[in-house]
Amino acid sequence: MKFGVLQFPASNCDQDAIHAIRHLGHEADYIWHKEESVGDVQAIVVPGGFSYGDYLRCGAIAQFSPVMQAVKKFAEDGGFVIGICNGFQVLCESGLLPGALVRNKALKFRCEHVLLKTANHKTPFTAGTPHDKLLRIPIAHGEGCYFADDETLKKLKDNHQILWQYADSNGELTDAANPNGSINNIAGVSNATHNVAGLMPHPERACESLLDSADGNLIFESMIAKLAGVSEAAVA
Repeated sequence: MKFGVLQFPASNCDQDAIHAIRHLGHEADYIWHKEESVGDVQAIVVPGGFSYGDYLRCGAIAQFSPVMQAVKKFAEDGGFVIGICNGFQVLCESGLLPGALVRNKALKFRCEHVLLKTANHKTPFTAGTPHDKLLRIPIAHGEGCYFADDETLKKLKDNHQILWQYADSNGELTDAANPNGSINNIAGVSNATHNVAGLMPHPERACESLLDSADGNLIFESMIAKLAGVSEAAVA
């Protein structure tokens, strides 16, 4: 499988994403923000960092990069796109995902490991996660509080677009387990067709035991398994 990892000025998790995917034995290459095509990739990662210095607000400028038009076309055609941290913000700003990321409720930058409960196991990003498994994955953000109005939140629930939620060690969605004040403890969502997803935690920073957790691999492996199935079906 071949992944494309976007690079904006001030991206700083693109190398981590490349490492995580290659660590699983698959191909990953950078796609510069000025490119007008994503090439022959089978999935796209919009990585974390501070694209364009987070001027105006996080992800607000990156949405206008030439490459984002190609990403939108790729997603419209059914391609898999995952946005991580700042990448999640970019996807929300560009309209590829619903809702918005705003300042953490405590108005402080949070950098720590959190536990994620998978809310929908039937997407390309979550199908490989055991139903009783809580993912231990780090966060590092100052504007990770997910917000959606009542109408949008209802659509997210009705269409099972909430993919991950912050939970305690018992799998309960408590205020104490919510690091940023996100509505309904939401850590990540998908679009209506479940081929585009975003989350604030960093699965690429939890890709091997040396990093104190390899739980992030489950997200990438889910994508890879689904892509393999699509490829086999196309050949058949």
